[in-house]
Amino acid sequence: MSDRPDYLIPSALAKWPLFAPLAPLLEASGDRLPGLMALNRLVAQCAPCLESASGEPLRFVAPPMAGADYEHAVFDRGQVATRADNWHDYFNALVWASFPRAKAALNARHMQEAALGGATRSRSRGPVRDALTQFDECGLLVLGADIGLLEALAHHDWLAAFWDARARLKASTRFILFGHASYDQMRTPFNGLCAKAIYVAVPEAVLAMPLDRQLAWADAWLAERVGAGEVLSAPRDLSALPLLGIPEVVRENAVRDFYLDTDQFRPLGARTPVAVISSPEAAALAL
Repeated sequence: MSDRPDYLIPSALAKWPLFAPLAPLLEASGDRLPGLMALNRLVAQCAPCLESASGEPLRFVAPPMAGADYEHAVFDRGQVATRADNWHDYFNALVWASFPRAKAALNARHMQEAALGGATRSRSRGPVRDALTQFDECGLLVLGADIGLLEALAHHDWLAAFWDARARLKASTRFILFGHASYDQMRTPFNGLCAKAIYVAVPEAVLAMPLDRQLAWADAWLAERVGAGEVLSAPRDLSALPLLGIPEVVRENAVRDFYLDTDQFRPLGARTPVAVISSPEAAALAL
């Protein structure tokens, strides 16, 4: 048994709530972060045909090999800059393996927006690229069969959704963490840690899927919507969600008083809540 804390052991993280999408890869990583060669082998076992949106086989490489522009290197050469012994970049690789279509779609949309910016000689990244980056780093897909609860979350009615309707929320909602920076932060969570959520109303059939099929469906849904430009048009499309409020993510949220801390569970105020996206066709799209 290792004398290191669990947050330094990939296989130990596989048992933590919210890490379920990456659990097989975390378990296969063992008790230490893999080097680049081992990481590429690990990802290839899970996603043997992993490639960029341009069709280039994907490889995780040391940053100097990837060139100056991260997104261009991924799209043009299939090279993902990955620092050695770095949790943030390790999780990025695992998310690529777990959500390959969505990650490729995000990269392709970055390239489209960069080309548009070049054509107009814009000096700024623009709201689309800002939204793409925020979701890539901190994204959370919230699938729910109870649209009332999704709307409560979107309105920051934290006590009502997380505590008063706790049993309903657990039965009707799935929180699928996507952002690799959020995975890294969840190793040592802190009050106020938020993800950037997209809320999707789905039929119960989607929630009833085994986890691997549910993740494949989420990957396909994200890829399609990102590619079509139907989501992530600006940062305002994303809703801050306190990750520690999700039932059973931390032991401390097992009591009502936990949700009374308005420094962590902030009201929406004057801001407009994000829209809940209805996806009634979701069951038919199940893979």
